[in-house]
Amino acid sequence: MTIAMSGVDQETAFPSDAEPDRVRSWEKISYGLGDFACGLGWNVVGAFLLYFYTNVALLPAAAVGTLFLLSRLFDAGVDLGVGLLVDRTRTRWGRTRPYFLFTAVPFSILLVLTFTTIDGSAGAKLAYAYVTFSLLGILYSFLAVPFSALMPMMTKDHGSRMQLGSARAVGTSVSVILATAATIPLVGLLGGGDERLGFALVAGVFAVLTLAALLNLFASCRERHHDEMPKGEAVGPQIGKMLRNRAWFVTFLFCTLNFVRFGCVLSVTAFFAIEVMKAPWMIGILLPAVSGTLLLSAFIAPMIFKRTGIRKGCIVALILAIALHCTLPMIEAQHGLFLAIFLIAAILISLTMTAIFTMAADAVDYHEWIFGIRNEGLLSSGISLSTKIGMAIGTAIIAYVLGMAGYDPTTVSDSARAAIRWSYYGWPIGIMLVQIVVIAFWPMDGQHERIRREIAARTI
Repeated sequence: MTIAMSGVDQETAFPSDAEPDRVRSWEKISYGLGDFACGLGWNVVGAFLLYFYTNVALLPAAAVGTLFLLSRLFDAGVDLGVGLLVDRTRTRWGRTRPYFLFTAVPFSILLVLTFTTIDGSAGAKLAYAYVTFSLLGILYSFLAVPFSALMPMMTKDHGSRMQLGSARAVGTSVSVILATAATIPLVGLLGGGDERLGFALVAGVFAVLTLAALLNLFASCRERHHDEMPKGEAVGPQIGKMLRNRAWFVTFLFCTLNFVRFGCVLSVTAFFAIEVMKAPWMIGILLPAVSGTLLLSAFIAPMIFKRTGIRKGCIVALILAIALHCTLPMIEAQHGLFLAIFLIAAILISLTMTAIFTMAADAVDYHEWIFGIRNEGLLSSGISLSTKIGMAIGTAIIAYVLGMAGYDPTTVSDSARAAIRWSYYGWPIGIMLVQIVVIAFWPMDGQHERIRREIAARTI
């Protein structure tokens, strides 16, 4: 099946350039703003929706855990369908850009509705949460999958991809900083002490920013490389090839683990700062640092990975980050030192997050090298699926831990505080250890030029 829209042709509306792989500066900035748009609302959801549901909407923590797990696993499955649609889409705007145009408005509206709670019974509130959160996740799939598929279509040059990956890391970083550092102060300022009103208004502000950035992404970024029309290959064999793509499979596992860790840390940090550290003000530092340090790593990662390769660079960064995390429980009383160590560890972890963006694009070249077809949409949908699965598992873990510990926002027990403390340290360290094992199997370091030459030779 091919998606076609009125006034379309079989290629993008942009003419070819004399330098087809030249990515202009504004395109790089716009691509980064595209990740800001995709990430802003999703980071607010990851950082504060569990808090909003339990402390504002007053829903049971265990029920919220099931909500996160079921809703996100469902819309993770949607990602594969969206990926297949992207591979079959042909419009005068290209393959990916129409999705930014037509999804921007409904996604922005759903963001506000997700942070709005209704009057009624707990069952009615929970049903409303299921509907709004699930629809938001589905619409996010129609943004995130085409967005990831866009990078390998923009350029085949590895250096340019590293630059685009860095621009994307900057966008992610800014979205995290704004979502995590500004949300609680803005909730208080705009809500005037009413958190229910404050969250709805903050979501409205973020929705406007998201809409503007998505429309700019549609208008500014160009598609230069993609396959011819698919010849009707069945879905099963396409997915089978994807699973046999070692570069893609390593990226998928590494990214999934990263977002399990990310979901755990985002969800538990507010509880940790308030109940364990007894310092609510630390929320505005700890949460932005979780991936806000991507802003710095975006500039240093290309230089580091150029020298070390992705595999060795990620392994060293993760080992150092684990060592630093192990010192944190011993210095909780020294807030300044705690934050300094935490920030250094966050920078190291952010290097590995920056690498994921380039790995995902490189996996497309590896796929073409092995199977003779790029399948950008399907491969990108698999990576988007990994973020959904990871966040679903990570957030659900924290919600279930709170539920099993008997967390009550009105009277927090010592056992609940102990569970929060263990979750803050234990899950991230364990997950990073597994990531080290996974990234050791990355196959692309030092192979880019060889792969590009062999692919080019087939067309001569």
